[in-house]
Amino acid sequence: MLSQTQLDLWTGTEALLFDLDGVLTPTAVVHEHAWRQLFDEYLASVKKGPAYTDTDYFDHIDGKPRFDGVRDFLASRGITLPEGPIDDAPEHETVQGLGNRKNRIFNEIIENDGVAPYPGSARLVEAARRRGVKLAVVSSSRNAPAVLRAAGLADAFPVVVDGAVAARDGLPGKPDPATFVRAAELLGVPRQACIVVEDAVSGVQAGAGGEFRAVVAVNRGAGAEVLRAAGATHVVDDLAELL
Repeated sequence: MLSQTQLDLWTGTEALLFDLDGVLTPTAVVHEHAWRQLFDEYLASVKKGPAYTDTDYFDHIDGKPRFDGVRDFLASRGITLPEGPIDDAPEHETVQGLGNRKNRIFNEIIENDGVAPYPGSARLVEAARRRGVKLAVVSSSRNAPAVLRAAGLADAFPVVVDGAVAARDGLPGKPDPATFVRAAELLGVPRQACIVVEDAVSGVQAGAGGEFRAVVAVNRGAGAEVLRAAGATHVVDDLAELL
């Protein structure tokens, strides 16, 4: 893996493996809003505290598969709920039900407000395509294809390993590197020629654990030192800095 020096992005790189939310699109903010609405309403209804805070998102939810986020947040409040079936109704107070309720809130926000890619990220994607570098999205979200379509990026990513693919193939979520490894396999590129691009601590840990060429972390609020401690070889505030 490359050391923490100036990254030569293109030499020796055959593929870029992007997280989606917070890396390509500002949907991480939408997810944060959806999680806050979900747990504000849930905690108020059960009258258990302490109240949901912004740090809860980064401590228990960010970068994880949706139902793991539900389970881990509830555990932080000493709450245990039945799992419920995977298609449980959003109105039901189960892990799956709350996860599906959050998904409904998220989709309502996207439908009402739309989504646009970060300009610097869109520039990097276009530069990679011009150079023939292969591209994949690796996201814990099951909404990744819909978000890519809404952002006008779907054609750029022939490989999408999202939460639905992970569930179908039995792949553990981040911080396990399995989903990034699968994306590299589907692209037909050795891991040592792939760069992982992430913003979440769990995603950086996944990249660091997978023997990839480098792990680029976009600092969208987690903190540069935190991301480096998680295994990032390079930290930027915007992906345009790599061009």
